[in-house]
Amino acid sequence: MKLSEMRASTQGKIKNLGKDDRFLKRITSVGLTEGAEFQVIKNDKRMPVLVYARETLLALNRKDCEKIEVEVGA
Repeated sequence: MKLSEMRASTQGKIKNLGKDDRFLKRITSVGLTEGAEFQVIKNDKRMPVLVYARETLLALNRKDCEKIEVEVGA
């Protein structure tokens, strides 16, 4: 499942971040790495996805969320 498909108030774990080096550097710099647990706070259409991970609230754009594969309910 993609991060962009998750509903608000659900928890998960990051399975795969893809192979784009530029994207990997940017997303890992904010603390999202493979195996990291998170909770989706808000996921409204056409808005950034709000994610709580590693004691930080992050706003991720929808394009980036399409690249992140997750495991629900981790």
